[in-house]
Amino acid sequence: MPVPVFELGSFNFAPETKENLDWADLITIDLSLYETAEGRKQLAQTLIKAVREDGFFYVKNFNIPQDRVNRQFSIGKQFYELPLEERLKYVPGGLDAGKFNGYVPAGRYVLDSTSGLRDRTEIYNIPKFNGDFEHKHPGVIQDRLEEIEAFARSLHSEVLDPLHVLLAIALELPEDYFTNIHKYDVKSEDHLRYMKYSKFTPEENIKIGRSWVPGHTDLGSWTLLFRQPVAALQIQNHVTGEWKWVKPLDATLTVNACDALSFLTAGYVRSTIHRVSSPPKDQEHVDRLGLLYFSRPNNDVPLVTVKESPVLQREGYTQNNFEKTGNPVPTMEEWTFAKQKWQRTKDVVRGDVKHTTAEILPGFNEKPYI
Repeated sequence: MPVPVFELGSFNFAPETKENLDWADLITIDLSLYETAEGRKQLAQTLIKAVREDGFFYVKNFNIPQDRVNRQFSIGKQFYELPLEERLKYVPGGLDAGKFNGYVPAGRYVLDSTSGLRDRTEIYNIPKFNGDFEHKHPGVIQDRLEEIEAFARSLHSEVLDPLHVLLAIALELPEDYFTNIHKYDVKSEDHLRYMKYSKFTPEENIKIGRSWVPGHTDLGSWTLLFRQPVAALQIQNHVTGEWKWVKPLDATLTVNACDALSFLTAGYVRSTIHRVSSPPKDQEHVDRLGLLYFSRPNNDVPLVTVKESPVLQREGYTQNNFEKTGNPVPTMEEWTFAKQKWQRTKDVVRGDVKHTTAEILPGFNEKPYI
């Protein structure tokens, strides 16, 4: 069934930086090779190298035209052009308890205790369209739900399902092992996100140490980040520990592995440490609009180590943090809301050790990433 076309106006991406930044040299997963058994085998080895060494990687040839991506950026832009009082109508009840679908306003975190400067990061999350979630959105989104649903579902069929198959091949598991626990029509906390980082002045950026979001890991399986040219994302290499910038490449997705996959593989797949810094000086005057998708296992999946993998058995990755300490292993739903509650803690001052090392669940403490 064709998706109706709405007038959105154009979305103009900012020019790329001309500064010579220390860019990360990341692996690219070319999904044009996915159609053959030999191609999948090759890509599986490329993927496992990426998630064990670099953490982030690019995906290209994922069969979603750029004009569909641009339309999603335009929808996000129109949402953030709404008056703040309109956006605030969509703050989820229970935000402080870890709820996250809808609008999360800026200013919840103190970035500099001396000046009192707070974050300027805004989030709008749209959950799955599988019947488990209410969809009540402002008109700029509500009027385009059919298009947004088609886009979100295509991310599963064209990107996430192939990545799950490749991971299963790399771990010598049945190809449908991970797709079976990431089914779109089963309840999970996946969501599409329009995310806006409003600019700071050069003087403000100095006060906050040019750091907008400190080092952290994501809680799910994969995060998909669509290319936008305002440089700000930095990653920590798993092997060297060095921080490097992630370059926005045309016609690619930037993807990182997250906590749930790390638990399921007892740390063999490493959850990627990343942070958001202020852009280079020739982009410092620009707001940064992000389009992301967060993939998570189905809510009822227990985060136990995959015992069936010969690779994990041979390499000695047989127990995750919860199993090692003898604590109850959470389901994905329990893990999601425990970590989201920690992430949504209001009025935290950056650098508060009590917060950065908090116990999320028995058997797992957060830690700061410098």
